[in-house]
Amino acid sequence: MVGKGLDLLTILELIGLVSVSTMTTALPLALLFSSIMTFGNLGESFELIAIKAAGIPLVRFMRPLFIFTIFLAGIAFLFANNIIPVTQMKLSNLKYEIIIAKPAIDLKEGVFYDKIDGYVIKLGKKESNDSVMHNIVIFEKKYGLQDNFIMAESGVMRVSSNKKFLEFIMYNGWRYQERGVRATTNTEFTRLYFKEYKKVFDLKSFEMNKSNDNVYDPKMLSVRQLSHAIDSLNSKDSFYVKKITTEIAPYLRFLFYKDSNQVFLAQKKQASLTNFKQLIPDSIATSVFESASYQFTSIQANFTTLNETYKQNETANAMHGIEWHRKFTLSFACIVLFLIGAPLGSIIRKGGLGTPMVLAIIFFVVFFLLNNFGEKFAKSGEWTVYFGMWMSSVVLIPVGLFLTYKAMRDSQLFNQEFYYRLLHPIKVTLRKYFKK
Repeated sequence: MVGKGLDLLTILELIGLVSVSTMTTALPLALLFSSIMTFGNLGESFELIAIKAAGIPLVRFMRPLFIFTIFLAGIAFLFANNIIPVTQMKLSNLKYEIIIAKPAIDLKEGVFYDKIDGYVIKLGKKESNDSVMHNIVIFEKKYGLQDNFIMAESGVMRVSSNKKFLEFIMYNGWRYQERGVRATTNTEFTRLYFKEYKKVFDLKSFEMNKSNDNVYDPKMLSVRQLSHAIDSLNSKDSFYVKKITTEIAPYLRFLFYKDSNQVFLAQKKQASLTNFKQLIPDSIATSVFESASYQFTSIQANFTTLNETYKQNETANAMHGIEWHRKFTLSFACIVLFLIGAPLGSIIRKGGLGTPMVLAIIFFVVFFLLNNFGEKFAKSGEWTVYFGMWMSSVVLIPVGLFLTYKAMRDSQLFNQEFYYRLLHPIKVTLRKYFKK
């Protein structure tokens, strides 16, 4: 965005909205790192030893911090449920305003741009001011012959004063247009050269996309709204039954004449018929077969349309379910990562920013990868949404309990000297074996 002509306040607002959206992901990492560093400092200064010598177990010492972590997890949930949806909506509106104010920002060099209904635009090169362009190609998408397009050497793009139209003023180019009846060769091809040509695009499609984003993007919905949307998506079975009844059943006329099968079987035994075609007279066979072929093609097209609609409904259901579970999983991750960080810090007994930072990054990367893998499998439909979104927590909770168990018993899990003493006999034995 920098260098595209946007003012500083717009850039700062955009950065702020994006930063707010990452708060729920940054908070678990902050809790993990701070817990490792805090308990590592206590262990390094032998304060944990003093606490245990006073008869206070580690779990009891962790209790106030654990309660505070639960409090932070609740705040993270409220933030994700009430603040993040509003932030996503404002971010979408800001991106829309940026595109309207500087539409060339959304146009990339050498990439086909199809966000304007009815047109595809391709730019060869853009100037630094994002308004002057070179090697412009504009295709008109219609249901006709698809041979209408404009090519120009250069041009200027700007938004009209009422922000309802996008104006292209092009120089030194050609307009190619073909008119006529579809699927015939009786057409008229026109080629027009121009020194200056003005093309106006309606920006209503942007407004439509903007409103659709605000209504249907799951990231902009709270838990209550997501639950309502999921219930609506799950109750669409009657919709598909109705569509099949109205669009496919009329083509299956043989269902109304089920008894004709018995007649055919009786005639087949009497006349030794091998297939149904022998019952059709030759005079009408061609028309019957053509009619049957047409009906099967129509049935196939209707089934394809219903199948695509069903897949879109399943995808939307999965996306809403993912966002519903995300409100809880990222908040619950604060508790899970604290259960890992606190005992881990008391085991390693290293404070500062070095070792705690390394361990925090390692465990957070594991959490992040498990979370992303589960989400991708849930989106693809290979796993259920519940298992995909909660996989990271299910995997890491036993790790946290294991580390807590080890920390309560003063485990030497990360003690180099312990592993050296453990492996030293094996090392001596191997040396003697190889000397022989």
